[in-house]
Amino acid sequence: MASIQDSLNALMTADGAICGALVDSSSGMLMGSAGSGVDMELAAAGNTEVVRAKLKTMRMLSLDDQIDDILITLGKQYHIIRPVPANDGVFFYLVLDKSRSNLALARRKVAEVEKELKL
Repeated sequence: MASIQDSLNALMTADGAICGALVDSSSGMLMGSAGSGVDMELAAAGNTEVVRAKLKTMRMLSLDDQIDDILITLGKQYHIIRPVPANDGVFFYLVLDKSRSNLALARRKVAEVEKELKL
């Protein structure tokens, strides 16, 4: 089992990783962050709204399912949001440089880190 900082350090080993965070979506606050290049306080709050909107839409559609991850593809970056099912309301957020990353491997890395987190 890994701590928050150990988990964030592991996320940052993904090829092309720019920064990462663990976020409490009930408050939109950072629980921890690593890397630089993005205002992670602002990103945490904004991506909390993304997660809340997706969960609301799933409820409206009566989807009996859970979010594995949310991928946002920008021109130069990938943003991966992955909820931590063992800790309701918590999610990982990883920003990658699109030109230096492998999306499939990055998603796999976030899933591995999520499973090892111990809060």
